[in-house]
Amino acid sequence: MATREKRLYTCTECGAQQPKWAGQCPDCGAWNSLQETVAAAPAGERHRRGGFSGSAGQGRDALDLAAVDLVAERRISLDMPELERVLGGGLVPGSVVLLGGDPGIGKSTLLLQALAAAAARGVKALYVTGEESPQQVRLRAERLGLSDEAVRLLAETQVERILEVAARERPGVMVIDSVQTVFTDLLQSAPGSVAQVRESTAQLVRFAKTTGSTLFLAGHVTKEGALAGPRVLEHMVDTVLYFESDAGSRYRIIRAIKNRFGAANELGMFAMTDGGLKPVSNPSAIFLSRHDGPVSGSVITVTREGSRPLLVEVQALVDASHIANPRRVTLGLDNSRLAMLLAVLHRHGGIATFDQDVFVNVVGGVRLNETGADLAVVMAVLSSFRDRDLPAELVVFGEVGLAGEIRPVQGGEERLREAAKHGFRRAVVPEANRPRRAVKGMEVMAAKRLGDVLDVF
Repeated sequence: MATREKRLYTCTECGAQQPKWAGQCPDCGAWNSLQETVAAAPAGERHRRGGFSGSAGQGRDALDLAAVDLVAERRISLDMPELERVLGGGLVPGSVVLLGGDPGIGKSTLLLQALAAAAARGVKALYVTGEESPQQVRLRAERLGLSDEAVRLLAETQVERILEVAARERPGVMVIDSVQTVFTDLLQSAPGSVAQVRESTAQLVRFAKTTGSTLFLAGHVTKEGALAGPRVLEHMVDTVLYFESDAGSRYRIIRAIKNRFGAANELGMFAMTDGGLKPVSNPSAIFLSRHDGPVSGSVITVTREGSRPLLVEVQALVDASHIANPRRVTLGLDNSRLAMLLAVLHRHGGIATFDQDVFVNVVGGVRLNETGADLAVVMAVLSSFRDRDLPAELVVFGEVGLAGEIRPVQGGEERLREAAKHGFRRAVVPEANRPRRAVKGMEVMAAKRLGDVLDVF
């Protein structure tokens, strides 16, 4: 009969360990900081229990970097280009992918489609469901037209039983839906607690690394938009993906926050249909409003999400304020960034908005995290303030500095080519981003300072 693991309670503030739980840590005095953990076993015992340290004979002694053998990275193609983009080109054997998103956004649908795509290519696939019954999963597969694919199904939440079945099945790709439902008998805390999520994930990651199975973990998202469970969960996996969508929108965005096998901040676009998630090959068309004619307060900019240039519309509304503290409201943009840009516009452009309410919105639910949209925000605010339309075929990008200078952004020529492909004929860019060769059909105005732009528009 196997001996039970010894449990300890570790303080998250000072790291002290106690034999039993208490409301207050005796060492540092912090309240509610003791979390249940499993006592570390001796090194020999960990080895017998299946801890991994790379291939046999490696990882025990130090090696010269030049002596490490380079093995060509073999990836599993899923025939899902948008998902493969955020993964870095396909699935890497032995990798662990964490997919987070709001309830009902389509995590289970996407994972079932990815698993069926892998099975269609001859890869053994195992779907472990802890939230739904096998009948519910089968009904979803019927709706998606995937019921004929050779996907193995397991309804289980105890991680030891899951690993026992997985050891027999030897799947090439395995899905755990969701990681908050699984638990281990090594701990007494309830499923979904910090200790259970951390220990269960550690066992699943160890299995993936030792067997070479690709593992998908579905994770819930809290009200604050972060993955539920300990922050260490994101450090334990190889790739972290976030599923995002506006309320009521049929479009879904997958953003790579972390990726050990590809570029982070890559973006994948899907549309939710009756037949599941369909890739969107031209996402720029989604975020561009089709106005009947030029309107004030609307400017098109070219942002960069990973390796993909993306055209989005920035809208601004400036109106006289009737309260002591005028409002600064942003959707898809950092509110502090807007306050800074309004100060620069006042100092270096002579445009005062201290008595105006300013609202800025990025169309389509995209969040602009880069500074290349600064100039577009300034021009949208100025256009609304003066109630003056900007040309419909105009595209703008560039960072605005505190001294009023227009700073360059990465991938200027690539952004211009993307804009020209969508029919834009005029562009305002930083001087350092002036293209070396003319972009066909594009008239480019290069600006060094904010005043250069304001004088023209």
